[in-house]
Amino acid sequence: MQRHGFLAYTPPVQGIPVGQQALAEGGDRPELADVGRLARRLVRQVVHIARAEEASVRRLLADYLGGQVGTLPVASGSWPRYDHVNVQAGLDAWLAEPGREHTVAGLTGFHHRVFGLADLIQPDSWQPGLGLGSVTTDSLPAGPGGVTLACVQCALYLVTDPEGPIVLLVRGPGEHNPAQGVTVESVAAGAGRAQRAIDDVRRLSIARNVFRGHVIEFGGEVFGYDGGALLGFQARPQVAREEVVLPSDVLDGIERQVLGVARHAGRLLASGQHLKRGVLLHGAPGTGKTHTIRYLLGQLSGVTVMLLSGRALRLIAEACSVARTLQPSVIVVEDVDLIAEQREYGEGEHPLLFQLLNEMDGLGEDLDITFLLTTNRADLLEPALAQRPGRVDHAALLPLPDADARLRLLHLYQGRLVLDLADPGAVISRTEGVTASFMKELLRRAALRAADEPGQEEASTPIRVTDAHLATALDQLLDTRNELTQVLLGGRPGSGPAHGARRAGQVLHEDGGYLAGLGDVGEVRGAADHPEPGAADG
Repeated sequence: MQRHGFLAYTPPVQGIPVGQQALAEGGDRPELADVGRLARRLVRQVVHIARAEEASVRRLLADYLGGQVGTLPVASGSWPRYDHVNVQAGLDAWLAEPGREHTVAGLTGFHHRVFGLADLIQPDSWQPGLGLGSVTTDSLPAGPGGVTLACVQCALYLVTDPEGPIVLLVRGPGEHNPAQGVTVESVAAGAGRAQRAIDDVRRLSIARNVFRGHVIEFGGEVFGYDGGALLGFQARPQVAREEVVLPSDVLDGIERQVLGVARHAGRLLASGQHLKRGVLLHGAPGTGKTHTIRYLLGQLSGVTVMLLSGRALRLIAEACSVARTLQPSVIVVEDVDLIAEQREYGEGEHPLLFQLLNEMDGLGEDLDITFLLTTNRADLLEPALAQRPGRVDHAALLPLPDADARLRLLHLYQGRLVLDLADPGAVISRTEGVTASFMKELLRRAALRAADEPGQEEASTPIRVTDAHLATALDQLLDTRNELTQVLLGGRPGSGPAHGARRAGQVLHEDGGYLAGLGDVGEVRGAADHPEPGAADG
């Protein structure tokens, strides 16, 4: 039938010739040939189910541990997510001990699933979607220079030792669950064997801790949503003492509290003296607080260092836990004034700064742990420090460099420049009140101007800087139109605090610096009972 130019027809069933379609339309009645096909299909399904049962997790555990596997005791241990790499290191060491052999069976379908080893060994436990497969691992930082360790996400370790078989289930932290840590469970016959295995792994995870003796930087993602790089290993800085341009009494006081205690830790402890110490470096931006800390860390070879900044400052409790385990250790908190008004995540209204001070106070006095704090705004910390006396043993004011210090800085930042100066005192006198950062930038700008002059185009020839180059660069930096640049480099010349002036309420410390608002000197351990002769506010 043709309608409106189209031919009406019923399309053929795909795969059936048109001539046989009529037979197919009424062919739902079973025939003798169908019986054979159905029987073969049923056999295939039965075989598939049987083989799946043979390859199931439950069957694997029952075959390895025996038919009474469901009655065996299960022990469990847990670690925070940042310890995943250390748990793996400890487990690998345990498996490598003499007389112990093992195979690893990876689990599939474990994501977003809540189960444990006790669930897997029960005969009536149903774990749909959970099966055996390849071992999935995460490559986590395990040392400086890009060293990594393959860490298992979820797998069964089938272990054999002289006492018999034992099975461990290892589960890493969830990819999208910041609160989930690392768990290791074990099951074995014999009194206490399962628990001993967990205890051994815990002991070895501390002994083989990959953080020990390194400089590690905690980032905001360390314990956060991102389960990628947990932390960063930093190269230990190397700064020579002569590169730290500070008044000798200031640097001596800092070294005594940090390096001196570390050097005499055993004798001090035997004499009943505490080792834990808190050192606060304060002063204007650009006066060398970070540079001084880099020098100290370079002198503390083999000491574990944790650097906290930014969002990671809220993880001070975790950092203290690591420091306690891996002492001697140092916790560096830069720009601590930035957390003076921040609030703790979760319940409570206590400023994050008070949490830091409470953690400092909660550590045992005999622990060899150093807190190195820096701030540009000591005034924001004074109320908290006054309410928590004893957390900071030593407060050192890093002063603006005087004329002699500025000349030393000029030569320190010279590098391979050729300084052809007829009157270096001219630039020194014009830079009263500037910071080390200002002097460094001054030299760079002078070098740029010198490099543009004819005769200095040769790349292999050191740049020659003269009085004129320095004077022109200084004129540019001191121009009123560059006030913001001056501030960013540590303040305009002459705008810093007056040297030698002591404001009311300031406390003089043994390094010759003042910290206002702490009241009586006795509130801060390590403060001098009497000012040193000739001490002045740097």
